[in-house]
Amino acid sequence: MAKHIAFLKAINVGGHTVKMDHLKKLFEKMGFENVETFIASGNVVFEIKSKSMDVIKKKIETELEKSLGYKVATFIRTTKELKEIAEHKPFKESDLDNKQNYLYLGFLDNQPNKESQKKVLTLSDKANEFHFNKTELYWLCRKNFSDSGITGKTLEKALGMETTIRNATTIKKMVVRFC
Repeated sequence: MAKHIAFLKAINVGGHTVKMDHLKKLFEKMGFENVETFIASGNVVFEIKSKSMDVIKKKIETELEKSLGYKVATFIRTTKELKEIAEHKPFKESDLDNKQNYLYLGFLDNQPNKESQKKVLTLSDKANEFHFNKTELYWLCRKNFSDSGITGKTLEKALGMETTIRNATTIKKMVVRFC
């Protein structure tokens, strides 16, 4: 069976509180196996025989909306994809090594078209730099997230699609543990 990770939007933010043991049980109820959650921000690792990511994504989104009472956008990656995402280095090593900088990853359903990419890239300034690689948005933030002037909603508006953001440190820890 293949191991996958679901990155869920709107889990334990914006007043939507979900206990990780409850989330794990919901995934097990959906028929996923070897389910684990990773930190309380909506990262769920699971195994499934099905090969169709579209079917899996739709199943998760439908069941979570039914159980939680609100829409939960879901972005699924295989462990192999996650490892490749973590290894991609879109910025200078000196920027990535700087303890005052933060690297965030935005998961997307599809690769954004050139116009959407251009809209995001125009948000770049001294504090924020962006890079696209396939279905991921890499965001180098030279300030605290809350001081950057950029929000998930800002990015979604520019992209014209939903995204969920994770700190690269979380992604690296997930690679070590699950890949």
